[in-house]
Amino acid sequence: MARVLGYDMRMNVSDEDLALAAAGGDGAAFEALLTRHYDRLFALAFRFTGSRAEAEDLTQDICAVLPAKLAGYRGDAKVTTWLYRVAHNAAIDRRRRAASYSKALTGWGDWEVGRKKADAEEKEAVGWLYTAMGRLSETLRDTLALVLDDLTHAEVADIMGVSEGTVSWRISEAKKALRVLKEEEEAS
Repeated sequence: MARVLGYDMRMNVSDEDLALAAAGGDGAAFEALLTRHYDRLFALAFRFTGSRAEAEDLTQDICAVLPAKLAGYRGDAKVTTWLYRVAHNAAIDRRRRAASYSKALTGWGDWEVGRKKADAEEKEAVGWLYTAMGRLSETLRDTLALVLDDLTHAEVADIMGVSEGTVSWRISEAKKALRVLKEEEEAS
């Protein structure tokens, strides 16, 4: 005769009595109840998931929450009905977590792809600018380099010993020259 810590496994103790005892903190009653229904829970989890590995994980999730859930069991429903409700809720929770995780990964992946593309485009543009600046006169190149280093036109004028208007004119000329270089490259 199979016995689990004093509980007869041949149906001498009802599911409801085991559940109420387990709800009261009786570990042996919890073990007996779980032993009695584990295969049924696993089969249900398998039907919910369609995968043995997922069913094993879901069954473990159910077993992990059962002690807390049993604390609220009052014997109003059959234990099997109550266990099915717990299992169904656990399956729904697991699907929601998986969907949220998948959505987060999808969003993250799209963001990362976009970020990498923007970085590559920026590097390409900066590389082109530095190459094109090499084709400008030294005066225009130096003026543009200082402005690109986040200096104001007034600061650049002071550094180069020219007027602020001259700096603005040089930047305008540099932009025109760069635009012409870009158009020539695109045309060829």
